[in-house]
Amino acid sequence: MGQPHEPDEAGTGSGKPALGVGMVGYAFMGAAHSQGWRTVGRVFDLPRRPVLAAVCGRDGQAVRAMADRHGWAAAETDWRALIARDDVDLVDICTPGDSHAEIAVAALAAGKHVLCEKPLANTVEEAETMAAAAAEARERGQMSMVGFNYRRVPATSLARSMVAEGRLGALRHVRVTYLQDWLVDPEFPLTWRLRKEYAGSGALGDLGAHIVDLAQYLAGEPLVGVSALTETFVRQRPLPVAASSGLAAVTETGGVGTVTVDDAALFTARFASGALASFEASRFATGRKNSLRIELNGEHGSLAFDLERLNELSYHDHTEPGTHAGFRRILVTEPEHPYLDAWWPPGHGLGYEHTFVHQARDLVHAIAAGRPPVPSFADGLQVQRVLAAVEESAEKNSVYTSIAV
Repeated sequence: MGQPHEPDEAGTGSGKPALGVGMVGYAFMGAAHSQGWRTVGRVFDLPRRPVLAAVCGRDGQAVRAMADRHGWAAAETDWRALIARDDVDLVDICTPGDSHAEIAVAALAAGKHVLCEKPLANTVEEAETMAAAAAEARERGQMSMVGFNYRRVPATSLARSMVAEGRLGALRHVRVTYLQDWLVDPEFPLTWRLRKEYAGSGALGDLGAHIVDLAQYLAGEPLVGVSALTETFVRQRPLPVAASSGLAAVTETGGVGTVTVDDAALFTARFASGALASFEASRFATGRKNSLRIELNGEHGSLAFDLERLNELSYHDHTEPGTHAGFRRILVTEPEHPYLDAWWPPGHGLGYEHTFVHQARDLVHAIAAGRPPVPSFADGLQVQRVLAAVEESAEKNSVYTSIAV
């Protein structure tokens, strides 16, 4: 049974080549990624030693405070200066989607590896540019990856291996919901997440990107068409006076502005094999804080995962006699389960933050091995094409829309 490795004084294993990380963006996702980079070398035996070289944000005082709090050695206020630093080998992009393409392409051109938060971009065109730059950079040895962290939950990783082993047989159905309620209050201010020019889309890109990627990952095949509805329930919101971060509200306002993204998206879809899927993403589901649920039904069995029961996987083996068949709980905390040989004894569960530790682990191993990490920018582009097809279908009154290849 694996236990956490004893750290050196820096906590990441002296004697191994350093991997200098520079992060752009320092709010909610910046904090989550910082936790991942700060912790990964203390838990896993890595071939390279992650070093938190520098973090970047436009507000010099705020980014310096963030650097001190999360252990970054330096702070920058210009992402171009961060990319130019000799001590930065990998650029981690945690900014709103409108800047992903520019930063990622520049970082790859400068010879840096890149980790980019989801969704990959705000448009298919931007995502295509990023995927092309990533493919070219890979020939030079630079690696790139999209931050779909829910792939790194041990239970979902186990589910993927069970599907790949044929435990479910031919896939018939996939149903997914991702529900939050932080926009229910009509007085919640018009933050960047509610403006298309910054966020690209609303619940669709914020939550829908996660569940589209997770569904395709678990199924092991792409979606090929969708029929969709989207809705914006509150179309005018107070303008924030002060800057906001994460999902926090700002109480002082100055007038109102128009919400230019969706509040909820609902769509059906078809996989390449003919399996059917349904997706629901909403930030108006009263009482739901971060509720992600997915179920896969196949000819030989079913799997179900609920993020609120993150250490569990439900499995039904339909080949068993009906007298004692049914869903059973798999507690995903054994050392034989994905990622768990380095953590705690069986039964000692992990949490949300650990997905970012696992993400960092996988990326460091891929870089050291010269192996393209997954999900790749090409995978991110595929998700972007699904999101674009959803928007197109919704604009055409739910007309079935094929997903571009």
